[in-house]
Amino acid sequence: MRIHRLSYGAAALAFAVSLLGLTQQTATAAEAAGALTAVKGVPWAAQHGTATASGTRWTEKGSGIFPDLKIKGEFKNTGKECYSVWVQWNLDLVPGPPFKHATLCGAGIKSIDYTWPNYSFTTTGDLFVCKGDKDTKNCGPRESMTAWPVKQAR
Repeated sequence: MRIHRLSYGAAALAFAVSLLGLTQQTATAAEAAGALTAVKGVPWAAQHGTATASGTRWTEKGSGIFPDLKIKGEFKNTGKECYSVWVQWNLDLVPGPPFKHATLCGAGIKSIDYTWPNYSFTTTGDLFVCKGDKDTKNCGPRESMTAWPVKQAR
C-alpha cells in the first residue's frame, strides 16, 4: 500500500515538473516570437473559392503588461459571389464566437488592419475565409494567427 502511494506521489511530482518545464518553454518561445516578429513579422494567408486574404502579423509593445498582436494585410475577391474574412479567438482554452472582419461581394480589394490588445500566450486565434456574409458554414482552411516560428538552438 505504501509503495502504491509513493508511485502516485512520484507520478504527480513528475507531472508537475513537466508542466513547469512546459510553461517555462512556452514563455521563452512567446518572448522569442515577440522579439522576432517585432522586427520582421510573420506572413499569413487564407483562401476559399475566389477569395484570398494575406498579410503579415507581429507583436509590439502595447499599453498593458502583454504585447499587442497586429494583423495587417489585404482581402481580395476575383469572383462575383460574396466572401468574408472571419476571426475566432480562444481565451485561456475557451473558444469565443467567430466574428466577421470584412466582406467583399463581387470583385474587389479591402485592407485588413486589426489589433488584438494584451495578447498573452494563453490566447490563440484563427483567421479564415468563408463564402457568403452570414455564417461560417462554408469556409476554407483556418490560418493560425498565434503560431510562431521557432528558431532552433545550436
